[in-house]
Amino acid sequence: MEQFYTLVDNVSGFIWGGTWGATAVLPLAPMVVMLLGAGLYFMIRLKFLPIRRLLPAFGNLFRGRKDNTDPSAGGDITPWNALSTALSGQVGTGNLAGVATALSLGGPGAIFWMWVTAFFGMAAAFAESSLAVKYREKHPDGHIHGGPMYYIKNGLGKGWVWLAVFFALGTVFSAIVTGNMTQANSVATAIESELPVPTWVSGLVIAALTFIVIIGGIKSIGSVAGKVVPAMALGYIAVTVVMLVMNAEHIPLAFQEIFSYAFGLEQAAGGIAGYTVLSAIRFGVARGLFSNEAGQGSTAIAHAAAKTDDPVYQGEIAMLGAFIDTLVICTMTALVILTVDGQYASGDGVVEYAWQSTTLQGAQVTTAVFGHGLPDVTLFGTVISPGGIFIAVALALFAFTTIIGWSYYMEQAVTYLFGDGLAKPVRYVWVAMVFIGALQPIDFIWRFGDISNAAMAFPNLIAILLLSPVVVAMAKEKGRL
Repeated sequence: MEQFYTLVDNVSGFIWGGTWGATAVLPLAPMVVMLLGAGLYFMIRLKFLPIRRLLPAFGNLFRGRKDNTDPSAGGDITPWNALSTALSGQVGTGNLAGVATALSLGGPGAIFWMWVTAFFGMAAAFAESSLAVKYREKHPDGHIHGGPMYYIKNGLGKGWVWLAVFFALGTVFSAIVTGNMTQANSVATAIESELPVPTWVSGLVIAALTFIVIIGGIKSIGSVAGKVVPAMALGYIAVTVVMLVMNAEHIPLAFQEIFSYAFGLEQAAGGIAGYTVLSAIRFGVARGLFSNEAGQGSTAIAHAAAKTDDPVYQGEIAMLGAFIDTLVICTMTALVILTVDGQYASGDGVVEYAWQSTTLQGAQVTTAVFGHGLPDVTLFGTVISPGGIFIAVALALFAFTTIIGWSYYMEQAVTYLFGDGLAKPVRYVWVAMVFIGALQPIDFIWRFGDISNAAMAFPNLIAILLLSPVVVAMAKEKGRL
């Protein structure tokens, strides 16, 4: 098994870092080049549409809260619920455990490269989601089926069906690992660290709740996501704002560390700047994709179900996902970790940072920081940590919404490959995997997740680049260019 773990590490290192073991075999990582390159390409081709249309997109989103669309318009859920479903997959443990992992492995500079990934990712999100609406299909079961599988098949033609199959298989792989097992594992671990609840109990409860929601399909998922996700995100942001206000004097130093580590400025004198920058880029881009999924193609599956016949309209709403997920929520988490924990010193007077710890991993880092940031209180003679409990609850909600969102992606991929008859059986398998994932070792799952993300992003990026003339033409037709 140890050899298999080493192989997984090496493959992940090659995809995201251009390394094999301790040896650098490529000057730049393949997925870093593809993700940032595709995002930059679309940002330029679209004449910075995501920036120009950011505020109008928010306006369209709020107008899309109610089901007031033309009855003839395709789709199963409102544009608001489509974005909420997409965000349910985006806003997950990547915003808590993933940010902490990026800091631990890539240093504060990784946050800068998460921002870059999200900035250019907004353009990729617009492209893939507008294509998903344009090329979606309505099946005999009466439901909409869409996403990269369908815009590859219907947009590129029969000669590219192999790429659609590749993407669908990658989606199954990624859904089980990053959309299911990683989420269940992170929340079970966090709860166990704060409360005397075994991981198997947490896994069982999450599995049961998941079953209740997903058994009704996309309409049930969209309805729950449309209510829970906005409240969950706003509540988390409110608490982090309070913590940042309490530690406002440390915020300038946090930004200084982010930018200096991103470009190796502080490490240049020691001759390790190049390694530091490459680590920041590798883990920042990888964790950025894990969090906002822009360019991966997953959120396009959710947006394909929106009740609209205007691909550009939904594409603009889709790009808000990367903005909200990474540029807002992930940034808040990173700033809390870098400002709050920096105030605590070890016995020898050296400042200790949780993200530099060799014993804390993933969500444990975030839990420790929030535990320090919000003072303990005594309730009925028992000392409790509000910060630790808050993160445990936040993780539970973030993970749960991600699990229900990704269940739909899994279902769409499987039905594309094997037919609509497997839609309901897939839901039962998905629930079982939630329980299994809660019991797995987190370090292995995280690294396996990088490979599964790439298995989706690679075919999707090829497809949207080949279909870029269609994306540009749609934007021009609506007067966006």
